[in-house]
Amino acid sequence: MSAVVDELGARLKAYEGRPAAVAGTGKDPVNEPMIRHWCEAMGDTNPAYAGPDAVAPPTMLQAWTMGGLSGHSGRTGAYDELFDLLDEAGCTSVVATDCEQEYLRPLRPGDEVTFDAVIESVSDRKTTKLGTGYFVTTRMDVRVGQDLVGTHRFRILKYAPARQKQKRQQEEKPARARRPRPVVNRDNAGFWEGVERHQLLIQRCTSCGTLRHPWLPGCNTCGGPDWDTVEASGDGTVYSYVVMHHPPFPAFDPPYAVGLIELAEGVRIVSNVVGMPYDKVRVGLPVRLEFRRYDDDEDDPLVLPVFRVQEGREGREGGVG
Repeated sequence: MSAVVDELGARLKAYEGRPAAVAGTGKDPVNEPMIRHWCEAMGDTNPAYAGPDAVAPPTMLQAWTMGGLSGHSGRTGAYDELFDLLDEAGCTSVVATDCEQEYLRPLRPGDEVTFDAVIESVSDRKTTKLGTGYFVTTRMDVRVGQDLVGTHRFRILKYAPARQKQKRQQEEKPARARRPRPVVNRDNAGFWEGVERHQLLIQRCTSCGTLRHPWLPGCNTCGGPDWDTVEASGDGTVYSYVVMHHPPFPAFDPPYAVGLIELAEGVRIVSNVVGMPYDKVRVGLPVRLEFRRYDDDEDDPLVLPVFRVQEGREGREGGVG
């Protein structure tokens, strides 16, 4: 079996460096309506993204290269061939794991975007809880004219799902459902380290002092890359909320309320609202931060921030968010 795996790995490695797209073109030039829709959806009010000298938000880089349902004419067959090999080997499932972007210059309305994509790397065979497979990384170089304006790396895991026999064994010995763990990366690791210490840390730009959450690598207000943190006082109000009924997840017990909490510091965070029946939660209720531990019987118990309704304190009445 190992010889077969090694042979497959060698065949997959041969695709490293092969193009996935050549001379692709953006379906639309960089334009103000798309920038406006993006900023409205993201709640980004940076003045740099509006007016006669507007630039596009850097994180829109991939948006200008998307092909939609019809795809792009510049796509090559190498990527499809790679996936066919993985499918034939039983790696029929796929999950996106992460992406990285590098911005070299701002994009402006009217810019015509072109791009080339390459299969940058295929990992050695990896075994995960999902199953066994390979991480495939593609790199897209985005240009305007001859100028390289940004790079987008996208990584997926193409894997063979865990054996049905193993799943049957798990079903025969049911265990208490485990809470899903947060995705921790280099941009948000400090936040989760603070949570483990029972501190809710908010990023603060050291250039303009703007607070931000969730954590980001740069400031949306001034673009500054440097930041420090302040600890939240823990006081907040329910700015909006939803009640989760469906779909059910093994580690959760619906229905339950999930709130968008406006902290006293002015930023907002999504978390569970506790201490009150789900059907009594309302916009404007005062809440207080607390930390809960889950999965205490495991080696890595999970600590999460939640917000408890403060009984006896009246809040602004409102409807479902």
